[in-house]
Amino acid sequence: MNKFRLLRADEIDCRIAQIRENGLSLLLYKDARVDQNILDETVGEMNWQKSYSRDNANCVVSIWDEAKKMWISKEDTGTESNTEKEKGLASDSFKRACFCWGIGRELYSAPFIWIKPEDCRTFGKNQSGKLTCNDRFYVSRIEYSDARNIIALEIMNRSTGRVVYCLGSQRPAAPATVPATNQAPAAAVPVGVPVNSAEEPLVSPQMIQTIRSRAAKLNIKEPKVMMVANANRRKRNARTTSQLEDLTVDDFNHLMSKFDEQQAALQRRAQMEAQREVQTA
Repeated sequence: MNKFRLLRADEIDCRIAQIRENGLSLLLYKDARVDQNILDETVGEMNWQKSYSRDNANCVVSIWDEAKKMWISKEDTGTESNTEKEKGLASDSFKRACFCWGIGRELYSAPFIWIKPEDCRTFGKNQSGKLTCNDRFYVSRIEYSDARNIIALEIMNRSTGRVVYCLGSQRPAAPATVPATNQAPAAAVPVGVPVNSAEEPLVSPQMIQTIRSRAAKLNIKEPKVMMVANANRRKRNARTTSQLEDLTVDDFNHLMSKFDEQQAALQRRAQMEAQREVQTA
């Protein structure tokens, strides 16, 4: 089965997550049409299907495996949207099920994106005194590591045409007078990159929620999750931990892979049992 490609910049949307007096944060997401296009492109229009269960709360995305001569399915649930609740719920559960297949999972490695008020055109309070911003933002550049993590990201404000966030490249700094000394000047720190670049990026709150959600569906307790994560950390000579919040993006990707393997094993077992029942009927 072919591996799904990484998302292009034009396939990623930006949504305002929260607004404060000192700025706003953005979230990166994909819409259902992107998932449909990538499924068509990778496995073929006639080789995948989706179905809904549990009063439309869960979506099952199945892909035909020609080698096994069987459908392989992955399932996830969704949440209602503020408008068209049922339609939004169905769309969200479909997108989450596609995350289980790996489509767009690289978005979980996105950094915290903070935009300052001076980088917005419509930042301010409305008649009710609530902070709002009607600017539109989009991803103009994105790059990934071999581990499929985001290592470079550029976001532009469509309303102003200016770059408002940059990860993995340096913004031009104002010229400064360097004192006469034998010590070399400090190197500029790329915007959005931790000062200690040797540290691995930690999981985001959304990643932690995903770990707990998938573990619960597979009936895997958190201590077992930490055992699997720590086994991966020991291979990298990293210290072990008992807290999900201490895990890194590498640990997250490792856990997602293990969850996929466990889910596939359970599906194979269920299909074998169903075949036995048919044969003995």
